Amino acid sequence: MFQGFGGWHLIAILFLVLLLFGAPKLPALAKSLGQSMRIFRGEMRQMQDESPKQKKDGEAAPAATTAPAAPSEPVTPNTAEPQPKPESNA
Repeated sequence: MFQGFGGWHLIAILFLVLLLFGAPKLPALAKSLGQSMRIFRGEMRQMQDESPKQKKDGEAAPAATTAPAAPSEPVTPNTAEPQPKPESNA
């Protein structure tokens, strides 16, 4: 995939990023990217730690999605004609 990817390509990409975002915003972008990666890795580790526990305990994995509950009262569109407003004779 990156067989023809060289040093000049990396320099060009970094230059484009600098032009698009500007120098003052680059530290904030790097910080938010680092925080996002840290959160992602933590969640992945947590999922991997939970997976062996479920297999060990013999628990089935929870269902991915459930159907929403049906409404208690049926919802019908308001197709009736509007009632005229009473006229005031004051």
